[in-house]
Amino acid sequence: MGQVIFIMWRESVEALLVVGILYAWLSRTPEAAGGKRWLWGGVVLGLLLAALLALGIYTAEEMLLDYQDVFQTAMVLVAALLIAQMVLWMRAHGRTLRKDLEQGLSERARGQHWWGVTVLAALAIAREGSEAVVFLYGTIVTAPAEKLPMLGLAALGGLVLAFLTFWVLQLGGKVLNWRVFFRITEIMLLLLAAALVVTGLEKMQAMEWLPTLHDGIWDTSWLLSDMGGVGGLVAALTGYRAQPSLMTVFGYVAWWVVILWLMRRSGRARAPGGRPWSAAH
Repeated sequence: MGQVIFIMWRESVEALLVVGILYAWLSRTPEAAGGKRWLWGGVVLGLLLAALLALGIYTAEEMLLDYQDVFQTAMVLVAALLIAQMVLWMRAHGRTLRKDLEQGLSERARGQHWWGVTVLAALAIAREGSEAVVFLYGTIVTAPAEKLPMLGLAALGGLVLAFLTFWVLQLGGKVLNWRVFFRITEIMLLLLAAALVVTGLEKMQAMEWLPTLHDGIWDTSWLLSDMGGVGGLVAALTGYRAQPSLMTVFGYVAWWVVILWLMRRSGRARAPGGRPWSAAH
């Protein structure tokens, strides 16, 4: 349930950031007032696109019942890759996000091409919504049926928390601001992606696609069991295993080696300047 709350919270805040930037620019630009209805139209369109993706994934799983394990493994690994791509993209473009969006809006305002606002909003909502759908798929599909209502409430709670977080961030505090928010959640997202990689590796070992090399190379159940309440949450959010196989450990380490290398490379190429962290100022 912690995964559901976190993903809905983080993805919703990112979508709100983009929509907030668009709305703030339209509000303070007199000649752009007519673009607001196009903005809300884009929000609705983006939600519909995300819903269509969710329906498509559900339909694909129903059609591939004989290959359900394969489908679920692929979705889990795709989700991990999407998380990594999103984090790297934000590191590369986050500093100039507001500037780029406002520049595009200015060009559309001059030509009165407000359909561009709809496209920007729809893409922002659809992107974050579709990522949330893919990320949460692995959690929801493996959950017992009796837990689904609670997962639905967790998703709603994450959405409410996102609105509260966005409101607090808009106040512009010294402790909690956009820069701090993205840095902290960046780490949490990469840990979550690592957890998804571990799940995918374990599924491939169960299907005998990968050898275990050695089962249970250590046992820390005495310290923190990954089957209990706290341990289960830590396992879901970080990929922790009390009794991992050697293949799982190799895969986990390899994931972090690749991610840290990509982050270091993207850090070198990052453009200087720019502050996207406040959508309203």
